Parts: sequence; structure tokens; C-alpha cells
Amino acid sequence: MLVPAPICVSPSVARHFSLSATGLVGPTANIAGVINHLGFVQIDPLNVCGRMHEHILRNRVSSYAEGDLHEHLYGVRDEDPLDRPTLPAKKRPGFEHFHPGRGVLAAFPISDWPYFQAAIARRAKTPGSWMGKLTAPEKRLANRIIAEITERGALGSEHIADDSRASNGWNNSRLAKVVMDKLLGHGRLLIARRFKGRRIYDLPERIIPADILAQPKPSPKTIARWTALLKLRQHRLVTLKRTELPHVTEDVQAVHFDDGKPAYCLKIDLPLLNSTIRPPSHVRLLAPLDPLIIDRDLVQRLWDFEYTWEVYTPAAKRQRGYYALPLLAGEKLIGHADLKSDRPKNKLNVVGRSCPRPHRLTPAVKDLAKFLNLT
Repeated sequence: MLVPAPICVSPSVARHFSLSATGLVGPTANIAGVINHLGFVQIDPLNVCGRMHEHILRNRVSSYAEGDLHEHLYGVRDEDPLDRPTLPAKKRPGFEHFHPGRGVLAAFPISDWPYFQAAIARRAKTPGSWMGKLTAPEKRLANRIIAEITERGALGSEHIADDSRASNGWNNSRLAKVVMDKLLGHGRLLIARRFKGRRIYDLPERIIPADILAQPKPSPKTIARWTALLKLRQHRLVTLKRTELPHVTEDVQAVHFDDGKPAYCLKIDLPLLNSTIRPPSHVRLLAPLDPLIIDRDLVQRLWDFEYTWEVYTPAAKRQRGYYALPLLAGEKLIGHADLKSDRPKNKLNVVGRSCPRPHRLTPAVKDLAKFLNLT
């Protein structure tokens, strides 16, 4: 099936569409609505001035509070006692796992579990220190870990009595942690909750409802279509690869806003091209990997905004800062703010900033400080 002829719109219309479609014009009532709309919410353990998923969700969910995603997924918050009961499998609305194509941790709707099986099987057979095939010593410890979790319930790596060390691909760590991370990648353990930032694992049958576990594995063609649709759902206006487009031709509309190659949106979003609801004009702090800005080439073309998350950039080469947050004001991306929490002093510090006049950064920083219970 051929893609319909491209719709030509002005860059301003395309920008407004992107904001509306990714949920940055009007907040959603609940977390489940955002996850179902975007397909997933990326989770990152770094907590420099709030975690990645907190920034994504606080800009989209009415009255969102720090830690609400954990409570939504697990029924408990990060700071709740470790012995507090979590949600049973039949009541879990979502799960946390590695994105099959990107390798990043994210929260997904519980119904998406079958689409992860191919990536899980592939990792278990591929050698590698990060989520790859288990070595002989790792297999022995893996069997003991699964036996202990079966008998004792959900556990973290710190609860496994083994002082052996191993590499996880980045640094030297306890072998128990490396093995449990691999078992997560292989789907033999899943994250049951987090406690003070650490992963607590349990058996899949205690987290994924039985009827979903029993579903047959989707075909490669079905998974390819789901993956392409997931990209469209996450970003709503995005460029597609030649290998992705054939799987979603009946679902997408090509959009031209300049002389470059077309971007694509979902047909179900087309009414938003005519939306007259305006985004807030005040400065807002976005997540470094917010769905709006993850396609860097498209962001450069559409917003005339160049941005790179510099966490993994050597300090001497950073232009914005270690954890600089992009600034959104109305329909424009205007700059960045490098912020850092100082928990012992109960402060949120502005390390660096680029916020052109007449825009005011201070209200946005104060709002984030309040969100983080800082001054």
C-alpha cells in the first residue's frame, strides 16, 4: 500500500502539532494515559536534578509527584519499606524492561510483554558482558539466585551471599549484580520494584499476568510493525527508515514542513494539525531525552535547535553541562539550564544556563525545586 501524498504545512504548524501530539500542550489526567499514548516512558537511574522519567511525566500528568511512576507500576514507592507488599501480577498496569530496539530501560503497558520475547531469546544466546549469554560460573550462580527468589520472594543483588566480582561491560561489579542484570535481559527475572534506587527482582509469573504469559510469540513481521508503531507513538512526528515504513504505511501520513525529507505522523493524530489550543508561554524544563527532542536531526530542522545530552561527553568537551535540561517556551526551544541538586543543603543549584531575554528561567527552577522538595 502506498503512503498518501504528503501534507505540506508550515514549520509553525508542525511545531504546534508535535507539542500537542506528545502531550505538552495540555496535561493528562493519569500516568497510565501517558504510557499508553507514548508507548513507553524512558527510565534512567541518574538523579542529578530529578530522574529522566520524572521530568517526562511531570510535564504531562496533572499533579504528578516525585515517585508516582514507581507507585503506579509496583504499588509501592521507592522509599517504602522493603517488606511492604507490591501489586500482584493480575493488578499490574505495566512493567519495566529494556526497549527491544534501543537497549534503554523504560516503563511499558503490561499488554506489550509478548513483543519482548524475540529480543530476550536473542540476548540469551549472544555472548557479551552486558545482558549476554551466561558463562559457566554465571550459570551456577543464576540457578542459585532463581532458587532463592523462588523460596524467599523478591530480592536484590545485595541479598545474595556471594562476593565474587565480574565486569558488566562498564565497570567491575559484584557477580550477583551482573548475573541478575543478565537474567533480567533474558526475561528469567523481572523488576518487581525499586528500593532506594536499587532493583528488586522477582519471577516473571509473579509480575506478568498468566493470560499474557500464555500468549504465543508474535511473528517477526508483527514485531517489526509493533516496533515501528512504537517509534511513531513515542515521538508522534518523526523520520522513518526505509526498513520501517513498509510495516506502517496504512497507519501513517507523510508531512512536509521544509525542503528536506518528509516526517511521518500517525493518521489518528491528524486532527491535531488544526488544533487551536496554545501551549503555555512560560519557560518549562524538559527531560534531556524527552520524546519531543529525541530525533536530533528533526529537531534541528523543525526547531532550529541543536541539543546533545552530554552526560557521556568528556567534561572538557561539554558545551551545555553534565545534565543540562532543554528549555521550552510556547512553541520554541530557546536554550538550556544545567541544574544540580544538593540534597545535604536542601538546594537546587543552577550550574549553567542559556535563557535569552525576555524569558525568565527563575520560575521554572523554583517549580522544579518545589517538585524535588528543595529550595
